[in-house]
Amino acid sequence: MVKPRRKASQAAKKTAEKEVTPVLLVLAGEMYYGLLSFILSLNKFVLLLTVTCGLHQLSDDDDIPTLRSNLLSWYDINKRDLPWRQQLKNPDVNQRAYAVWVSEMMLQQTQVATVIDYYNRWMEKWPTVQKLATASLEEVNEMWSGLGYYSRGRRLHEGAQKVVKELDGQMPSTAASLLKELPGVGRYTAGAIASISYSQVTGVVDGNVIRVLSRLRVIGAESTSPQVTEVMWSLADHLVDSERPGDFNQAMMELGATVCTPKNPSCGECPVRGLCRAYQQVETEKKKSANKLENMLTKKVEPPCSVQDIEDVVKGCSFCLPKEEPWDSSLGVMNYPRKAKKKPPREEKTAVAIVSCAAGSETKFLIVQRPETGLLAGLWEFPSVQLDSQSETRKSLIDSYLKETIGLTFGDVERRTHVGEVVHIFSHIHQTYMVETFDVECDGQDGGMGKQEAPPCRWVTRSELQGAALSTTMRKVFKAYEASKSRSQHPAIGNSTGAKVSNKRKRKSSSDNGDKKKQMALDSFFKPRGVKTKA
Repeated sequence: MVKPRRKASQAAKKTAEKEVTPVLLVLAGEMYYGLLSFILSLNKFVLLLTVTCGLHQLSDDDDIPTLRSNLLSWYDINKRDLPWRQQLKNPDVNQRAYAVWVSEMMLQQTQVATVIDYYNRWMEKWPTVQKLATASLEEVNEMWSGLGYYSRGRRLHEGAQKVVKELDGQMPSTAASLLKELPGVGRYTAGAIASISYSQVTGVVDGNVIRVLSRLRVIGAESTSPQVTEVMWSLADHLVDSERPGDFNQAMMELGATVCTPKNPSCGECPVRGLCRAYQQVETEKKKSANKLENMLTKKVEPPCSVQDIEDVVKGCSFCLPKEEPWDSSLGVMNYPRKAKKKPPREEKTAVAIVSCAAGSETKFLIVQRPETGLLAGLWEFPSVQLDSQSETRKSLIDSYLKETIGLTFGDVERRTHVGEVVHIFSHIHQTYMVETFDVECDGQDGGMGKQEAPPCRWVTRSELQGAALSTTMRKVFKAYEASKSRSQHPAIGNSTGAKVSNKRKRKSSSDNGDKKKQMALDSFFKPRGVKTKA
């Protein structure tokens, strides 16, 4: 009689454990994020303690309210009419968040002028997160083609599917939940969506904001360092307007993009120049120069300057301009921000084969799909192989790839032509594509037929190629191919020697125009009119 009770108690215990385990996991997760937030807060506090002067802070009593008021007033008048901002009037908050999400992902490392057309076409095809979730990755890659940084489109697609499948179609509404739930969404993007779409009072820090804050508070330390990054976020969170957080964040970015630009900033048009320490330093330098000039002209002894130099005020501060890179008067406010020197991109070479065949009245081209991971993941390209072997020549490597992997029989090659080199610079790679063409006989069948496991292959027409998910680099390669084709068909158009043609005008010598008057002697210009010189 005891054993059944023991079994029953054991079963009940297991059931209880199963019920308690998810709760414990949730509690553990909350404790983890709570601890992480505490560590980040403590880190910010410690970092702020390292600031040894008050130049990098703003006064709560006067400076911050003035900055908010001036900046928002300027933004209301001068903000650009951008398509994603029109969505902010949409009463559907979920739709607003989706629109901001798409625009912010596209705007990463990409100029506004480039993004506008892509954004409009994207929203026309996938106006809601539900529509995007039903799209294929191939469609997304095709739409993103030419925009660069292709993982952004893939992350958008993955995020949309997660929102629909796991979050009941509702976008996360806080910066913390956006950061946690959506793939590819970082601290900046999460803050932008939360503040602009949901009016969460949180700051944002991007390149434009870094530039504005660096100049406002003369932060001359390396702007990409972890210490400066945390100070920037602390300042952004402290400055953001509690009543209009989304507009304030957009105003900061707008100011950096249109007025406080990296080069040739328009300080005279800046609504917050009265609070800008870098601008004040420029004005101080101007006054000192004017005083020196005046004293030199009047031969007066220059009195001690009543305005204390910023260098003197911030001596020893870890967030001011470093001693080895002091203030440069010729740069003015462009002394800020200071960026770390970029590492030179590594040099790589890739052999590219444009394989084409005649298909009736059209020409078809062979393209293969790149692996699902790594650079340009999932995109289509012309058969390519990286030249990483010193012992093998370009010709042997590309021939081996075409034969063994793609299954190209070289007996079918009717003509092989060298096109030239195409250079493309990625953020970290200086890539040189060595391009040649292969005109072959083909049966029009898609798919690789090589001895090795071949990547997905297909034959496409010229019009299909334009709509395919090709990277910008491959479009440059194809453009070079078409130019080479045009030159071969019309050799008189190009320079047959391959040398660069100079467009500079040749200065004519005086002997070329014998009928023109000779140059007059200098003293003849000082003769009174009507008075002839003696022969």
